[in-house]
Amino acid sequence: MNLASIQAAEKKLLLNTYERNPYLFVSGKGVFLEDENGAQYLDLLSGIGVSALGYGHPAVEAAIADQSKRLLHTSNLFFHEQTAELALRLTEISGMDRVFFCNSGTEAWEAALKLARASSTKAREEGRKIGTKFLALEHSFHGRTMGSVATTSKDKYRLPFAPVMGDVEFVQFNDVADLRAKFSDEVCGICLEPVQGEGGIHEVSKEFFAAARELCDSTGALLLADEIQSGLGRTGKWFAYQHYGIQPDVTTLAKPIANGIPMGAMMCTERAAQAITPGMHGTTFGGGPLACAVAIAVIDTMRKDNLLAHIEEVGGFFKQQLEGLKQRHDCVTEVRGMGLMLGMEINSAELAKQVAAQMMERRIIINRTSETVLRFLPPYLLEKEHVTTAIDALDEILKANTQLAGSAPAGDQAHG
Repeated sequence: MNLASIQAAEKKLLLNTYERNPYLFVSGKGVFLEDENGAQYLDLLSGIGVSALGYGHPAVEAAIADQSKRLLHTSNLFFHEQTAELALRLTEISGMDRVFFCNSGTEAWEAALKLARASSTKAREEGRKIGTKFLALEHSFHGRTMGSVATTSKDKYRLPFAPVMGDVEFVQFNDVADLRAKFSDEVCGICLEPVQGEGGIHEVSKEFFAAARELCDSTGALLLADEIQSGLGRTGKWFAYQHYGIQPDVTTLAKPIANGIPMGAMMCTERAAQAITPGMHGTTFGGGPLACAVAIAVIDTMRKDNLLAHIEEVGGFFKQQLEGLKQRHDCVTEVRGMGLMLGMEINSAELAKQVAAQMMERRIIINRTSETVLRFLPPYLLEKEHVTTAIDALDEILKANTQLAGSAPAGDQAHG
């Protein structure tokens, strides 16, 4: 089937959830995707942060091939060889004690929310005063399921499904005074993303993170760190909270963990884990042999190839080059992020949309989040030469669009 026939079939058959870009990819290698006509595209999005080791990586292919010949599924009623092996790796790199495997980021976040509620129930049974309320942050995004949507701040994600789960209040981003004012012993969990992804690549301040830790410690509430997008090396450390020297009670991971095989994980401390007993929570497919085998291969490859240092080096170079664009183009208002999780804010939503589309026309894949932010989540294998290619293209596009806006009649310059 070609692109046109697939588009027609999807329009008729699929639920209308995505505005897809009119490109059909059929294969990939390294940091490049290839379309139906054999054209190659430099991928600076990696499936929204998923394909950490890029495409066609030999370690991933070997893990899939080997495990697919042996065992794909048994259910969690039985043991298989990879579960504890992967859990050991995750606890080693996260500083956590226990792991729950699932299929996606939003499922991992649901598990975190349920754990916080279960922990508060256990505390009340033991005679301690703690409520059921969650504090979450403005600009937050935690997923698409009902609990995840309830802790996501933007109305467009929540209001169509109202009423969502109650007992959630939103705190102004990085406003410590607002956090302290809204916190009480009614709160069972503080929800935050150390680096907000969908919200526009905003980093939580160390002061805010530290205050959240202090407040949770004062009552026994759980500090929940959503690392679905920022975790497993994306920021140059295994987890973004490690940049702060602050350990949460619970963290979630998904996107890059199995390089495209659907998988998520919720990790927690031993204290938090005591709230869950057999039968309270579960999953049919989570932690299956195939996903675990691939995730082990991803982590082992990252360690063997010292990819955290590579991410830090190339990410630092990338951010420096984006800062150079900011100096040269007035339409660029801010550059944010760390490692290979970067965002460049444009002063116009329309211009940001045009730039993303024109980059695609040049066969360079980025996307736009929070309307005005160009987001970069490339594979960890990205090299400086790829960064230079992207920066040169962005420079030319921004220059051309600025000149176009400057030559337009005064009434047409609103998006310049």
